[in-house]
Amino acid sequence: MIEIMDTTLRDGEQTSGVSFSSQEKMSIAHLLLVDLGVNRIEIASARVSEGEFNTVKKIADWAKATGYIDRLEVLGFVDNGASIDWIKEVGCNTINLLTKGSYKHVTEQLRKTPEQHLEDIKREINIAKEKGLTVNLYLEDWSNGILHSEDYVYFLMDNLKDMPIKRFMLPDTLGILNPHTTWRACRRMTKRYPDLHFDFHAHNDYDLAVANVMVAVEVGVQGVHVTINGLGERAGNASLSSVVSILHDHLKMETSIKEDHINKVSRVVETYSGLNIAANQPIIGENVFTQCAGIHADGDQKNNLYFNDLSPERFGRIREYALGKLSGKSNIRKNIEALGIELTEPEMMKVTNRVIELGDKKEIITQADLPYIISDVLKNGEREDKIKIMSFAFLLTKGLRPTATVRVEIDGVEYEQTSAGDGQYHAFSKALWKIYTKLDKEKPDLVNYVVIIPPGGRTDALVQTIITWNFKGKEFKTKGLDADQTEAAVKATIKMLNLIEDM
Repeated sequence: MIEIMDTTLRDGEQTSGVSFSSQEKMSIAHLLLVDLGVNRIEIASARVSEGEFNTVKKIADWAKATGYIDRLEVLGFVDNGASIDWIKEVGCNTINLLTKGSYKHVTEQLRKTPEQHLEDIKREINIAKEKGLTVNLYLEDWSNGILHSEDYVYFLMDNLKDMPIKRFMLPDTLGILNPHTTWRACRRMTKRYPDLHFDFHAHNDYDLAVANVMVAVEVGVQGVHVTINGLGERAGNASLSSVVSILHDHLKMETSIKEDHINKVSRVVETYSGLNIAANQPIIGENVFTQCAGIHADGDQKNNLYFNDLSPERFGRIREYALGKLSGKSNIRKNIEALGIELTEPEMMKVTNRVIELGDKKEIITQADLPYIISDVLKNGEREDKIKIMSFAFLLTKGLRPTATVRVEIDGVEYEQTSAGDGQYHAFSKALWKIYTKLDKEKPDLVNYVVIIPPGGRTDALVQTIITWNFKGKEFKTKGLDADQTEAAVKATIKMLNLIEDM
């Protein structure tokens, strides 16, 4: 089984603009270890700040109480025991000791000889052993070291291989490797030191981190370092979702990762980090399980001709069929079937043509729009909504939270409620859900809220608000279009309310 070490909380936090709060770090640690099942997590660098000390201590206290303490690791430095004391004081048991893995780093950054650095490392390891810490050893800039100063790398390894070091960790610190050089470099290490445990730590500067991890495992590396959503310095690290999928599918290797939790954890980290996942990012991107072309949807109906091993269900997701100018009858049919609507072939053709026409105008069409499109195209008159927003009003006062008053008609009866919120739409939602609570009606969960503002700064431009909901285990989107962002969100909500009435 390949060990998965996640370093989102240490290396991932080196992403420009990313800083997790104490509570967010605790939440991510729990998600990684308990929900996702990673083997180890690197949670911090030693001696960073008092705030980091307190956060790491909280995580360590939780890990001790729940049996995960030996799966926490902290980056430490060759500093005559200062990092070791810090790690002991916060309550952790493992130091990932950062040493120099290339001759250039030793001589130009430390300005020491290899022999001097070796003695410093040995001293640090002995201090850690005396104080009861497990030692893993990072060979920083190892990729440059093994390519350009191989004798130096072997000098270090030959003199450290019998020391109490649990894992030797091989970083491609500057992301310079490709699959060919990774294969040769890692093979040299595993062949020369077959009894040692090696980890591989990839960076994604050339967009090759995941490929390099795969090759490293092929030649005998036993542990790999990853981050959620590929967070990390510069171009980031190898993404956990992609690495795990490749290990499972291409190399037929086992890991401890629970695949069906990957998407949930990725979305939480996306929220905490403030960095949006690209819509086309493999495994976790919003669009990667969405078929756009009608021919693909047709093939899916005919013995899943356009499926591969990456089924969305593996990752807690579902396959979707996009609506737009490339949609064919098969795309439209699958979306309509999901809504429980039946159409004749001529009706289906009319709806398909309208969807294509809207797509040509670059309009974003969602499944929730289909009932309205069908009603319009088939000339059935105005679609009769069971739920109508009769009126809403907002009160904004400096120093006070916004307040909304909402009057809604449900099956011909009007109800009204007022509530304060953290913003106008939040206040509107709280007032609306007060009505639903009194009527004992089930409410959906708001999963995501996206506002699309046209470029150019025009104040009269239409704003599109797209809201993702979850109701009774089904996830769907509704959209609203208006010159005012809040009114656009209200329109999206009205669509949602009428849609869930039929679920």
